[in-house]
Amino acid sequence: MPDVAGIADFNSPVIQHARKDFPLLKADMTAGQALERIRCEGVGERVIYFFAVDSGERLVGVLPTRRLLTAPLETPLRDIMVRRVVAIPATATVLDACEFFVLYKFLAFPVVDEQRRVVGLIDVSLFAEEILGEREEQPRPAAPVRDDVFEVLGFHLEQIRGASPWGVFRFRFPWLLVTVTAGTVCAILAATFGATLARSLVVAFFLTMVLGLNESVSAQSMSVTIQMLRSAPVTWRWFASALRREFMTAILIGLGCGSIVATIVMLWRNDLRAAVAIGGSIALSLTTACLFGLAIPSLLHRLRLDPKIAAGPITLALADICALVLYFTTARLVLR
Repeated sequence: MPDVAGIADFNSPVIQHARKDFPLLKADMTAGQALERIRCEGVGERVIYFFAVDSGERLVGVLPTRRLLTAPLETPLRDIMVRRVVAIPATATVLDACEFFVLYKFLAFPVVDEQRRVVGLIDVSLFAEEILGEREEQPRPAAPVRDDVFEVLGFHLEQIRGASPWGVFRFRFPWLLVTVTAGTVCAILAATFGATLARSLVVAFFLTMVLGLNESVSAQSMSVTIQMLRSAPVTWRWFASALRREFMTAILIGLGCGSIVATIVMLWRNDLRAAVAIGGSIALSLTTACLFGLAIPSLLHRLRLDPKIAAGPITLALADICALVLYFTTARLVLR
């Protein structure tokens, strides 16, 4: 394994770096009983989550601190705990743990043995400090620290993986096949609307502009979305808010570009129908391109796929296909 400055052995067992100074709570306790145990046993250096176990000491749930502190004292822990818990096996390596943090972006993970008994806890801040040597000399706001830690973990993972050219090819090439497929579909669409192109050559003249505008707009929207995804969880509320904002922006961009192109067509060819067909289809296709630029990275992020690699080919392919369908269909309807 290549030696990265300031990084410990990524093949070492993760249990060697796990904390033990945290209380375990019985799932049949009430919130009041749990808080009393926490007061008696203490919480160690950091408090992020509390973990619930059954009578056999097996992990059965996780209790976010806020949920535990705000619940009525008589509330059973089983009613407020999150039952779906992602845990790191005790046999995992430091590299495995890094990938858990980068993939799930949780602040801590329990470490469990084969019987799913909790044997330790990995805290992302402690983990970054001890394993990556990323100590902060000056305190910074909580959200940027969280983002920076995950970015640092991801960065070092990319360094130590040391992927070969063949490995990188296998990772990137399948997504490029989306572009090949989209190009084939676009060629079939052009052939399908061959009669429309032959009847009005001005439609063919602006074909390159239509595709270029759609790819540029979708790429802009996609880049902005990927930046937002770094600091915002993908929820329906977030997506609805982002969709409303992007839809209004898309309409303005579509109307602006469509009006300019329609004016160019009118001044050049003195053909009102062609100007309406080309300008109108550009306005519609740019609106859809903006929406694709928001929706595709958000969906990939939600599916825990890397939007930086996959979003580009998929977004551009869908934008191109949708643009040609709108462009040719509008031309056929208006330029009869």
